[in-house]
Amino acid sequence: MTQRSVTILGSTGSIGTQAIEVVDGHPDRFTVRALAAGGSDVGLLAHQAVALRVEQVAVARDDEPTVRELREALVHAAAEAGLTAYRPEVLAGATAAETVAGNGADVVLNGITGSIGLRPTLAALAAGSTLALANKESLIVGGPVVKAAARPDQIVPVDSEHSAIAQCLRGGRREEVRRLVVTASGGPFRGMTREQLRDVTPQQALAHPTWDMGLVVTTNSATLVNKGLEVIEAHLLFDVPYDDIGVVVHPQSVVHSMVEFVDGSTLVQASPPTMHIPIALGLSWPERLADVAAACDWSGSATWEFEPLDDEAFPAVRLAVRVGREGGTFPAVYNAANEVCVAAFHAGALAFPEIVDVVARVVEDHAGPGGNGIAAPSVDLSVDQVLAADTWARRRATERIGALAHQTQEAAR
Repeated sequence: MTQRSVTILGSTGSIGTQAIEVVDGHPDRFTVRALAAGGSDVGLLAHQAVALRVEQVAVARDDEPTVRELREALVHAAAEAGLTAYRPEVLAGATAAETVAGNGADVVLNGITGSIGLRPTLAALAAGSTLALANKESLIVGGPVVKAAARPDQIVPVDSEHSAIAQCLRGGRREEVRRLVVTASGGPFRGMTREQLRDVTPQQALAHPTWDMGLVVTTNSATLVNKGLEVIEAHLLFDVPYDDIGVVVHPQSVVHSMVEFVDGSTLVQASPPTMHIPIALGLSWPERLADVAAACDWSGSATWEFEPLDDEAFPAVRLAVRVGREGGTFPAVYNAANEVCVAAFHAGALAFPEIVDVVARVVEDHAGPGGNGIAAPSVDLSVDQVLAADTWARRRATERIGALAHQTQEAAR
């Protein structure tokens, strides 16, 4: 494999830092052209930039103190490394990540969290780069817009589940596929009833049993919203009908997903829980890099469990399938409302089960007379329509949360 140039979006987050570890382990395979981050840790961003000698550094925050701090951190980190003349281009603001995403690197790894990753995704596709997609939200909310912008095989999934499916699909022809099976760890609250979930705390929701992720993704894994998003993503990535996509709970997180074929065979992709493997495949696809992570130890005893999903306690997947079938702006509303509700839960304004309850109400509102919902997948859907639905959903979710708090206060009197 020839050396590839890479741009990493979300470089200081979980996906970004692990991607840099993969790059560091294979310096003959990759050069990093640009980094982008939100701006919460400019010190780390500066050290990453200097270590990788990137040409561009982008930060989403455009306030003067943040930009000044970043520039000073770059100078300091460069001096520490003996590179006093090193001065990368610094970009700041809402369009900074989009700009570096379109710089023409061979691979753009989009590790941004949330729907703000949509425009960078489109910029990378327009520039002809291979898009290593960890930012599932951009595909989910953009739907037909993103698919219309991508050439065949231009998007390589980085989610462990979709990377697993992509690997398994290499074992048969498309017409031989019967169904996809997406695995879920079940999160920290597996086996709990809806009533028991009312009293769980944000700290408990962040205590994922197998994965180390950011606040939003970890919370989404606890509610299983993340699995709902992944079902929509699987439908969009692999053009498999929703009726042929299942979810099964697998607490050990060793089997990352499965593909069932028409002859009764099922191909499984298994490895110990690590994001290094799907990240590495995202950067090097369709080739594999050597020694990315440890394999399963087959010399000892092991037990793998598989359980059905409890749709009553965790209705997020069922709701996601509904909005996925609706298509149009509905997935954007599901995602945006959830992001607002997750923030409210961590602020103490919602109980845990109310996260998905409020999302469901916002989806219903979007389908109503005042919601202006656009249903049915359509390549005519525009980015502006998607982002307008995103904005509407955030406002409506905030209103719903406020109304719920008022009802609670009234009931307590």
